[in-house]
Amino acid sequence: MERPMRHASEHIFSRLLVVAAACVLMTVATEALATTETLNAGDGTVATDSPPSANPVPVPEPSEETLRFYHSGNVLWIVKTFWALFVPALILFTGFSARLRNWARAIGRKWFFVLGVYFVLYLVVEYVLDFPLSYYLGFVRQHDYGLSNQTFGQWFGDSLMGLVVAAVMGVLFLWVPYLLLKKSPRRWWLYTSVAAVPFLALVMLVQPILIAPLFDDFGPMKDKTLETEILQLADRAGIDGGRVFEVNKSEDTNAMNAYVGGLLDTKRIVLWDTLLNKLNREQVLAVMGHEMGHYVLGHIWKLLGLLSLLILAALYAVHRTMDFVVRRYQHRFGFSEASDVASLPLLLLLMAVFSLALRPMAFAYTRHIERESDRFGVEITRNNHAMASALAMLQDENLAHPRPGPLYVLWRAWHPPIAERIEFVNGYRPWAIGQSLTYGGYFRDP
Repeated sequence: MERPMRHASEHIFSRLLVVAAACVLMTVATEALATTETLNAGDGTVATDSPPSANPVPVPEPSEETLRFYHSGNVLWIVKTFWALFVPALILFTGFSARLRNWARAIGRKWFFVLGVYFVLYLVVEYVLDFPLSYYLGFVRQHDYGLSNQTFGQWFGDSLMGLVVAAVMGVLFLWVPYLLLKKSPRRWWLYTSVAAVPFLALVMLVQPILIAPLFDDFGPMKDKTLETEILQLADRAGIDGGRVFEVNKSEDTNAMNAYVGGLLDTKRIVLWDTLLNKLNREQVLAVMGHEMGHYVLGHIWKLLGLLSLLILAALYAVHRTMDFVVRRYQHRFGFSEASDVASLPLLLLLMAVFSLALRPMAFAYTRHIERESDRFGVEITRNNHAMASALAMLQDENLAHPRPGPLYVLWRAWHPPIAERIEFVNGYRPWAIGQSLTYGGYFRDP
């Protein structure tokens, strides 16, 4: 399901992944019952003692508050995009990056430590410059629309924690592209792209157990009956060894979310308590069917593959551009080699431009896999009404516009529009007309 809000720390962490994945393309990543369940022998689908309503779930009309949130969000997205370009350009063209490099040399002395000190200094400067916008987007705006319950202290603490995590992980990885820039100036983009793949996989592996608990309180599910039903659904979906966690998210937000995350032994099913408090049992299982589809259909690995290709393309574009820009403006920048760590703002600036150009391609694919997971969720539960009504409730609770404009979909939408998803779920019943299930081969017999 779509994540409805972001902490200020998530902005920092996304910038970390830009740097950590070869200083690249991650202005990125996650991305909805009180009857007795019986199992329909034969295909592993769920049947309930009260069949889902045959009446389609209407797409809720957006409220005035939702429309204000949508239109102001579009303006703020433009502002945030401009600001993401302006900040590194400002640090670069004023020569301040070169001064940061000089301070780092005085403190770190040796090359590796100079890189680390510079990166920490740069992150702190960027954090300070970003703070007013991050504060408004992550705290003020979320409270204005009733999406956040955080105190300023909680929000600020998460923000600082994100800064620390970004600094640690950036220091651990930043030496790779800069060493390659020194040793192989013609092929650094290729080797860095290759090195980014295992690093991203490692981040996905450890994120649920090392990073996510720094920001959220994960615990066992309180409703053990529902937990058992979720694990039964996971077993039928072919997910072995999964664990279910309930996140105490109501202290932070009123929005709802659930996801299946992690890799290998760190895979887990996560539900926010806000979702558990607002959806009924059948809706929760329908949402879980969707989320399990992501895992069963290998979307995590496919996204890793896509991201690797986009990193390769973006870094190649940076390679073809960076040396020319350095030669053209070296006197203003205060450095003459791309391998100088003072070039980091230029690397980030170019990556921001090229990632913006590649964003429609990436989002088109994420919308595709969300449609696949919707189909998977409907097929494994056969509860169209629960899925569609859960989506409708998510739309209302998360202030999502059901039919955003085409430019929004192209440049901003990780998920298909909610209206499109509800209408698909309402009408998708292949079993009713004797057609085989698209993903039936994945389901285990009960």
